[in-house]
Amino acid sequence: MRKEQKEQLIDALCEEVKAYPHIYIADIGGLNSVQTSKLRRAAFRKEVKLEVVKNTLLIKAMEKSGMDYSELFPVIKGETAMMLSNVNNAPAKLIKEFRANDKTCTKPVLKGAYVEECFYIGEEHLEALVNIKSKNELIADVVALLQSPAKNVISALQGAGNTICGVLETLSEKAE
Repeated sequence: MRKEQKEQLIDALCEEVKAYPHIYIADIGGLNSVQTSKLRRAAFRKEVKLEVVKNTLLIKAMEKSGMDYSELFPVIKGETAMMLSNVNNAPAKLIKEFRANDKTCTKPVLKGAYVEECFYIGEEHLEALVNIKSKNELIADVVALLQSPAKNVISALQGAGNTICGVLETLSEKAE
């Protein structure tokens, strides 16, 4: 590959890295063509961009992006696939579900991730990454918490109203 082609690839990778706030580095080496195809389809459905990259080009693109991804550089070796997503936990859920659905497969393996401005290095962080709530999930939790007191007041008023009516009915029946 000529130097100009490498520069074009580095620029393209740099733009992709800049375009997505969450980056996962995984090892998908050893998957056969059927498994790789299933993984790519699952990634597409979850809106995760999956791309197999050359290590040196990815490192140069990360250096060129303007962000400091240097903590990920030690894990960018061997066979490397980059998973990019706008949803912080989508790639982690994809990895976990893919391995759960195919019991014979131990890949993809999480090498490292940059999520919510934090670095996660190693497979042991997969469960923590799966459990990180996305922005939409956090908004739903806040809305539910805000609605909870109002629902409690309404149900108490409805319950109290029925109780008062019952007491008044009983008293009026005794008076007759």
